[in-house]
Amino acid sequence: MTNMDIVYDKTHFRHDPKWSGRLGPAEGGGLLLCVACVIEMLESDEIASVRKSFVLSGISGLLKCSPGALRELLQWDHVVSLRFTASLLGMLQTVEDPATLEKVYQVLVQLLLELQSEQSFHFVLDEIHKQLRDQLSVKSFLPTFNFLGSLVGAVPNVVHSLVTQFVPLLEHLSSALLYPDEGLKASVLHVWLKLFRAAGGLAQSLPVAIRDRVCILLLQTFASASSPQLINNCVGLLWLLVQLEEAVSVLMNSPGNQIMCNENQNIPINNSQILSQNQEQQSLDHCPLPLILKKLLLSGDETLQVTSAKCIAAILVHSPSQYSAPFIKADVPEFLFDRLASSSSEVLLWSVYSCLMLLTEDPLFFSQCHSVYGIESLVRSLKEALRQTNLDVPKQGLLLLTEVLERQPPSVRLFPSGPGFVAVSEAVVAGVSSSCLLVATQAANAASALFRLNHQSRPVQYRELQGLVEAITNRFSEVPLPSPAHPRSSGSLMRSDPSSQASRSGGFLLQALVCFHAACRLAEECASEPVLKENTFTAPSNHSHAQDSLESLCQCLLRCCDSVWIHTVIRMCKCAPNPQILQFFYSILSSQFTLLPSLMPIFAKKLASSGFYRMALEHKGLLCAGNRNPNLNASCCGFLQKLSMCLVSQSDPASGAYEHDAEEVETLLLYNLPSLCCRLSDWPCLLGEAPGLQLCDYKGPRATQYCLVIMLHLALQQGDRLLPDQTVFSSVVRLLHTVQEQGSCTLPHSVLRSALYLLAVTQDKSTSLSGASLKYISKALSSCQSFSSLYIHHPALLHFICRYTELAERCGPLVLELWLTKQAQDTDAELTMAGKQDKGEERESCAEERQEQEPNTEIMELLTVLEKYPAVILTFLDMVCTREASLAERALEVLEVFLRGQRDFEADLCTNLRTALLQVLQRLSAENMGHGLGQGHTAQVNSLPLVLKLLCVMQASDPPSSSSYSKMDGVHFKLLYHVSNIAGRLKPTNTESLLRALSYLYCCLSLSPAHCTDRAVSMLLSNSGLVDQLQTVLSSSSSSAAPSLSPSAGPPSALLCCSHLLVSSLITLQHVHSTQVHKSISWSLDTAVQRLLVQKRNTDNLLLVSYLRFLQALLDVDLASTVLCVSTGPGLVGPRPLGVEDGALYPLGSRGAQFLSTALSGLLLQKHELLLRASVNCLSSLLGFLQRKSPATAKYVVCQPWSRFLLHCLLNSGENCLLHPAILRLITLVRCYTYIQNSHHSNQLMQHNSTAVLWEPDLLQVMEAVERRGVKELSQEAAQALRLLLTQVHLSTRQQPPTDEHKQRVRSVMDSLGPQPPAESCSPSLPSNILYPSPEAQDEGFNVSTKSISNIRGSRLRETERTPLFWWRLSLNPPCGNHILRRVLHPLAVIRPRRASRCDRGAGGVEQREPHVNEQPPPPCCCHLRIRWGKLAVPSPSSES
Repeated sequence: MTNMDIVYDKTHFRHDPKWSGRLGPAEGGGLLLCVACVIEMLESDEIASVRKSFVLSGISGLLKCSPGALRELLQWDHVVSLRFTASLLGMLQTVEDPATLEKVYQVLVQLLLELQSEQSFHFVLDEIHKQLRDQLSVKSFLPTFNFLGSLVGAVPNVVHSLVTQFVPLLEHLSSALLYPDEGLKASVLHVWLKLFRAAGGLAQSLPVAIRDRVCILLLQTFASASSPQLINNCVGLLWLLVQLEEAVSVLMNSPGNQIMCNENQNIPINNSQILSQNQEQQSLDHCPLPLILKKLLLSGDETLQVTSAKCIAAILVHSPSQYSAPFIKADVPEFLFDRLASSSSEVLLWSVYSCLMLLTEDPLFFSQCHSVYGIESLVRSLKEALRQTNLDVPKQGLLLLTEVLERQPPSVRLFPSGPGFVAVSEAVVAGVSSSCLLVATQAANAASALFRLNHQSRPVQYRELQGLVEAITNRFSEVPLPSPAHPRSSGSLMRSDPSSQASRSGGFLLQALVCFHAACRLAEECASEPVLKENTFTAPSNHSHAQDSLESLCQCLLRCCDSVWIHTVIRMCKCAPNPQILQFFYSILSSQFTLLPSLMPIFAKKLASSGFYRMALEHKGLLCAGNRNPNLNASCCGFLQKLSMCLVSQSDPASGAYEHDAEEVETLLLYNLPSLCCRLSDWPCLLGEAPGLQLCDYKGPRATQYCLVIMLHLALQQGDRLLPDQTVFSSVVRLLHTVQEQGSCTLPHSVLRSALYLLAVTQDKSTSLSGASLKYISKALSSCQSFSSLYIHHPALLHFICRYTELAERCGPLVLELWLTKQAQDTDAELTMAGKQDKGEERESCAEERQEQEPNTEIMELLTVLEKYPAVILTFLDMVCTREASLAERALEVLEVFLRGQRDFEADLCTNLRTALLQVLQRLSAENMGHGLGQGHTAQVNSLPLVLKLLCVMQASDPPSSSSYSKMDGVHFKLLYHVSNIAGRLKPTNTESLLRALSYLYCCLSLSPAHCTDRAVSMLLSNSGLVDQLQTVLSSSSSSAAPSLSPSAGPPSALLCCSHLLVSSLITLQHVHSTQVHKSISWSLDTAVQRLLVQKRNTDNLLLVSYLRFLQALLDVDLASTVLCVSTGPGLVGPRPLGVEDGALYPLGSRGAQFLSTALSGLLLQKHELLLRASVNCLSSLLGFLQRKSPATAKYVVCQPWSRFLLHCLLNSGENCLLHPAILRLITLVRCYTYIQNSHHSNQLMQHNSTAVLWEPDLLQVMEAVERRGVKELSQEAAQALRLLLTQVHLSTRQQPPTDEHKQRVRSVMDSLGPQPPAESCSPSLPSNILYPSPEAQDEGFNVSTKSISNIRGSRLRETERTPLFWWRLSLNPPCGNHILRRVLHPLAVIRPRRASRCDRGAGGVEQREPHVNEQPPPPCCCHLRIRWGKLAVPSPSSES
């Protein structure tokens, strides 16, 4: 034969050719094979092993490359086929070469697969069974077992035959495990491993005895196994067995003694070996398997460790409660935790996590402190797992952590110290931040368990808790919400496909809400325990860190809830409300009211104003009707109750009934909210029902109606209209009607208060109440003992009460009083918050600043009510007259603002108000006849000053017309009469009332038309009491002006100013009307001049202005008036006998004229706005008086060098000062008198020319300043003064401009000024408000407010005075009467001393002494004069010389 043929040459020739054939490729060159030769060679002992191996290799190759060829040869005779198979089986017992044996295994398996014959399979199994049965020892059966294992693995059909037809063979296989050879055992276990792996469902058909025997022998084999192959096969078979519940039961319930007994029954083996193995397991009570698996965990092979953990898990899956205890008692959990700490394998970590998770179901796991032992390893492994790519591992680990945290007994702490808690917090935060939503969801679940009080370390790690909350919140905001384009029904999000993105998102959102709720609950628990709240065990260095405190955690919860959770949950539930999510959401909101009570008022208002009342009630009606979702209903009720109670606590009722109201509201909500599960659209029907008699006040349909009213009130108060206004209005009226129809007029106090608020706020969009409805409302209000307890500070309540006469008569005064009281409380609270609690001058200054501001919103509401319902004015007037001082003053303030703001008064309103004031004055005069006016009884309120002040305000705010003031008839004259009588009877010490009375008299004289003042002057001058009162004031002023007395010894400056102005008006008007004087007033001229000259530094500027006005009036009448008896002294007129000039100027005298001129010059140099104007006016009157009485003295005063120096200083004080109206008029005045003097003494013109105002350079300086600024930039008053100056220059014949250029410049400026107004053309007088700055004056640098006295006019001159001198003097003396700026709302007051600003000084200007005090300018009338004295030093007379 050839080298490649498989034939036996010695015997081949004897064989039938049918057993031979050339097998192989069809192209030829195939292998010659003789089956008979092969059988003879395999059975012959003479054939070398090498050749047999060659034959087997050839057959194996043939079977691989030519499938079916050998089967065709063997099909001729089945006996030959069986003999061929038997020959191969025989070689398993005879061949020792491992390589040859391996080829035998291979050829046998290939042959059987080639034949695919049941007979062949059965033949093989029968042969193996015979061999095992006939042999006493199985030592030589190792190759057979190896082949059987290969056969079972390669031919699955063999398994069925073995299980069903060859059970005895299986028994021999199980008994073979008793043989001590580990190789043999490994081979047998390999067969069983293949058998169970290939059997699948057939394993259940295996006889129970054999299966149990295999389990027991496996445990015995496993316990003594040492070779890796045996251990691996044991582990593999064990893994398959533990998946069968019956096998697990046998494995876990087979004690060691049973194993020994079974061993003894089957085969005699070495008893000493069994005893040693038994001693190793003597610590186990029942089962050796936990110890075996624990040993595997200790091995260094990671695969064995993984399989061990899987086996433990597979065992526990069948019955954790039954099988956990042996493993726990064997300390398997500790070894599992150790594997977590030492491995990073994903498979091992996952297996151990799964195993430990099952072990945690047994309480014994925690009672033996395995959780405490392993928590650190678990956290460390979690951090490692979160870095890996397989996200199932950290998910499983977080699930284990959750189970440990949830099942850990509260008595045993997992984290006694801070570092442990910090570590687990970091791991959970990392899990929450994972990109996988499933991992993040499980981490949120773990965080929920971690937010338990028993898991908090000491001290509590509030910083870490805050980090957890923020991590959950950040992840919560990043999760994509379900698309609103496909809204689902309620709860469908949780029922969708678990693998879908929407399901994962919904699962995380729900779990995040659960976690956040757990954090809120933990914060509440910590707040209830003082030790945890204060965190007593915190290190001293950490006490200063505000972030590691309970308060910081609560603030974090509120901040996250406000910024993220509310917004996200609302969006998520907008289309498909989910009961579970909403349940936790409302619980979270409820928790906020407990955590930070100080911030809850703001939070509650924000919630209510954002529509949370509506949202919660709609969710209750949608999801909780019909007793559905009771947990959500309870959560909604808790939230609504806390929100409502927080809003009720802010209502601040006027009376002390708050505690009762709060308790009442809380009870109503507690018992009625759970049953209120209807939609908002059903509320009107509920409110309109008339239930029967209620046995309980806080339960039943009626109580439900009360609950509705309260919530409508609280929601509407924050802008959330649950129902339309018309519906609310009619429903509340109907409720009051049904309550009273049942015979009960008394509603719960809080309900009546809410009903009143709802009626007031919704009235504008509803129809007016009928008489019957008003009756119900009035009756309901009457049932309340104190209306103040029903009061709510809201403008709508004012309008509602004042709108209906019946309600206004009953409740109007009290409502207005409560409104004013609340306003005062708010003002005081603002001052307290701003820290304005200073006394003295600063407090008064703050009060004045408040008065100078625009009226606040609450006063504006009252003004709206006054305009809409004029009858309320009388109510305010009654409050002014009868209420306590503080309330009366506030009512007066409202009336003041109202009267000043009116332009078109209704005739009836003014008449009624004046008539009412007249009646009040008559009553006050009668009541105080025997008690002293202005003092009042002990129990009465002194309302006289307020009434007089109101009269002044009304007089100033309602300018009289000729018809209303004709002949001073009617109420006007009667008011004047009563006020003058009251002023005459007041005690001098009652300065407040006296000031107001004199102010009113001065107002009447100032505001009355000229033809209507004769009766008024006559009446006033005939009132001896009034004259005596004025005499007292002026006399006390004169005495206080003495050098030995302090100025504070005299009357208040305001009263003295007002007296000066009133007397000056009386002097002027008496002179005009030639009124009879019954009693004169004594007055010291030298004292007045001394004050202006020497004591002006210690005198208020406004008082100086009044002195100047007083002197101006006297000078206009040549110091001779029957009203005033003027006295003088030697300091003014010199010693007697008087000289010619002193006699002509008596009682002023020549020295007095010089002193007065000097004083006026000094006042001019102060450049104070009011003093500047008043001084120019007084100087004009002084020059007029001197011109009439002593022209020489007038010439001296005008032409003396001091006058030139004065003008030089003023003209060089800057452009603002140069173009001031008063300065321009002063220049005009000096030029006028210079012109008059030169006209009378033309021959002395050149002599005095140096002291006159020449064209160069002074007039040129004025022209240049005008040209630089521009005529259009000048105020109206300055433009008028400039026109008069240029007109005077133009009319002058001796001081014409020297050049044509100057003439052209004058003409150009006059053209720019425009044509002279008609009044100026016929009477070139200056405007009447020379004492007061125009609005532009403030822009020109003068330190005077525009609210100063304006339009105070001087004496009206006699019609006969037409001389040129008087023509110019007229321009500087305003006519009689003081026209008042109606925009001025504030009383005259002198503010605290400070430096006054100067006019701008130009080059060459002289710096002058500044005034000692700077005062606020006076108001429109002196009826509001007030003064506050500063601590001023009184200089000696010589200091002002």
